[in-house]
Amino acid sequence: MEPTYFLFAALAGYLLGSLPFAIIISNVFGLADPRSFGSGNPGATNVLRTGNKGAAALTLTGDILKGYLAVVMAAQIQPEQPEIIAIAGLAAFFGHLFPVFLKFKGGKGVATALGVMAGFSGGLALICVVVWLVVAGVTRYSSLAALMAAALAPLAAGMLTHREAALAVLVISFMLVLRHKANIQRLRAGTESRIGFPKT
Repeated sequence: MEPTYFLFAALAGYLLGSLPFAIIISNVFGLADPRSFGSGNPGATNVLRTGNKGAAALTLTGDILKGYLAVVMAAQIQPEQPEIIAIAGLAAFFGHLFPVFLKFKGGKGVATALGVMAGFSGGLALICVVVWLVVAGVTRYSSLAALMAAALAPLAAGMLTHREAALAVLVISFMLVLRHKANIQRLRAGTESRIGFPKT
């Protein structure tokens, strides 16, 4: 593997993942900084708490696309190097978690993780979306839906993608669970906010 391509993929993926769409879109729509209310998380779910569904949808789209584009662009440049494609996606995900543009304090990475997985395999992304929709629809807990999708993603990746991508998905899923530690505690305590309901 050419070290130059590896470093370029990691850096480009990281910078792309660092783009804070929740902040950018909120500024465009004249909304409050999403880090100043709700969960304090700069992501689509928190933007949705403003009541502006359009801003939340654009944030979600941007966060998904940056993960997807990181993988697709790496695949276009080095289609025969699955490890480079995997590192580009992994770097984009970590860019969202620890963005250089926000002093390394980012979101939980669910949407960007979905984009990365879509880049690896459309089937993998579809499975995660279906799991999220079903769990969120039944429980109204976005965090629980994300955790369930993260738990199943490595298994699906092992069946649908190459080894390098599957390993990247395993790391991503592990980090998603870690980033939801506070949500897990609130779920256990029964104090987690539900989609469409104000936090009490």
